[in-house]
Amino acid sequence: MNMQKEKLFGKTLEDLKEVAALAGLPSFTAKQIADWLYKKNISSIDEMTNLPKKGREFLKMRYEFGLIEPVQCQTSIDGTKKYVFPTLDGQFIETAYIPEKDRATVCVSSQAGCKMGCLFCMTAKQGFQGNLEAGEIVNQIRSLPEWEKVTNIVYMGMGEPFDNIENVLKSLSILTSDWGFAMGPKRITVSSIGIVPGMRKFLDQSNCHLAISLHTPFEEERKMLMPVEKAFPLKEVLKEIRAFDFGRQRRVSFEYILFKGFNDSSAHVKELVRLLGGLRCRINLIRFHPIPGSALEGSDEETVQNFKEELNDRGITATVRASKGLDIFAACGLLSTKAMIDNK
Repeated sequence: MNMQKEKLFGKTLEDLKEVAALAGLPSFTAKQIADWLYKKNISSIDEMTNLPKKGREFLKMRYEFGLIEPVQCQTSIDGTKKYVFPTLDGQFIETAYIPEKDRATVCVSSQAGCKMGCLFCMTAKQGFQGNLEAGEIVNQIRSLPEWEKVTNIVYMGMGEPFDNIENVLKSLSILTSDWGFAMGPKRITVSSIGIVPGMRKFLDQSNCHLAISLHTPFEEERKMLMPVEKAFPLKEVLKEIRAFDFGRQRRVSFEYILFKGFNDSSAHVKELVRLLGGLRCRINLIRFHPIPGSALEGSDEETVQNFKEELNDRGITATVRASKGLDIFAACGLLSTKAMIDNK
């Protein structure tokens, strides 16, 4: 019976030092392997030509390079692309590539499915299938045909990043370390619904930006939308954020999907201003992409713009996020759900 080979892609420099030791190679070889994995456009161990042939043969016996190609791609009329990747345990995840005039952003997933049960989220309807390994997270960038054009990364795809904090932190290390992709942490934003223990680890161990899914300032409404409010109330999340020194370069933002007749009133603006007053932050207002089986509706455009202007007039920086990929299953989770059904 063939033994399942480990994947090199997704290992940190410390991991690779252990690999080098097993292969009987000097410790500096770990940096050479990392260069091949994360800095060069190769996809096989045979191409690691500065390693001794005997070392390469050992690596090929025990490991595989570890890149995973997407199995599906849909392209929007606005240039946005949604890719479907298979996971190591037979599930499917989504990745969005969003090109704009001066940047190209990739939206990555951190889990297959999700256990958080947010009312407005299609991924939640899949249930939870598993955590992604660090290599599976970074692979969503490296295995895109456009990967060399990527300027920004957002962890806003499927899953809750702070429910998979160890693998997320490992993936961020690979993306930002000098031995890895060497991306500036200010080009990466991790979005969470507010899992406080994971958020603490992220703030302490990473310099990337933080985004918190807020969606309403009122506790009872938030409980209706997001069950996490019962375990980690928004007031506790905000207390942690206020206690942390973000400095001048690191940013905290809040995501706010506008739902018609639910969270789009002047009373909501007033409470947001009260909650966030004195905190250096911004609110990203998001138009709701309808999902099957949900009674929620998005606010109309006039309400969206008025909500933004009211916040700005009261001293809270607010912007409206451009909607992308509306013609290709815009809501996160729709495309992977279809792939999951088709694969059964």
